Amino acid sequence: MPEVAVIAGSVSDQAIVDKATAVLQSYNISFDVQFISAHRDADKLDEYVKSSDALIFICIAGMSAALPGVVAARTKKPVIGVPVSGKIAGGLDALLSIAQMPKGVPVACMAVDGGENAGHFAARILGKN
Repeated sequence: MPEVAVIAGSVSDQAIVDKATAVLQSYNISFDVQFISAHRDADKLDEYVKSSDALIFICIAGMSAALPGVVAARTKKPVIGVPVSGKIAGGLDALLSIAQMPKGVPVACMAVDGGENAGHFAARILGKN
């Protein structure tokens, strides 16, 4: 059973995934990595979240960055959102999308491209730092 599920919306987010997983590895935290788009693969995402034994989800997404919110709407487990920089305003669109979750759908929002802090935050939640 992985302690952390790392979900990225696209394989183009691999560099940010690598930042997060490197930190998780440094704490000996087990993890699983999936590339699932909240928009293109909604059913696959729903199935993965509902069947995952992970204790925490790290969701990495750019542009509209719906992924962390969609995951948070489907689980009571902690969700950490990492906005990815892109062509529009350097990732500000993704940052605001993740930071502006509705009541009852909490997502901890890291800095743009802040994969490392997502890993450190997961470690703190797990009490492993």
